[in-house]
Amino acid sequence: MKLLPTACPACNSQLKAKSLICTHCNTEIQGEYELPVLTRLSPDDQSFILEFIKSSGSLKEMARLLRLSYPTVRNRLDEIIERLKKTENPEDNNGKENP
Repeated sequence: MKLLPTACPACNSQLKAKSLICTHCNTEIQGEYELPVLTRLSPDDQSFILEFIKSSGSLKEMARLLRLSYPTVRNRLDEIIERLKKTENPEDNNGKENP
């Protein structure tokens, strides 16, 4: 299965969904829809978040599953959190700190 593109291949701007279709009855809904924030993460980051949720948010369990140290897993989560913050608030990415 192909991955959902989230950035424009020409200018790298964030894509939006314009049409959704039911493959069962062919109902089509048109409009302009934001993609969910988590879809804007890399596939590796999405996998990490999925495993984190499945391990009930336990960094200790994540470290065991990934065979990494707890601080390494904590740092990876912190990096993903920062990317999510930037994705949610793109206007704040011009050097200003979030409140």
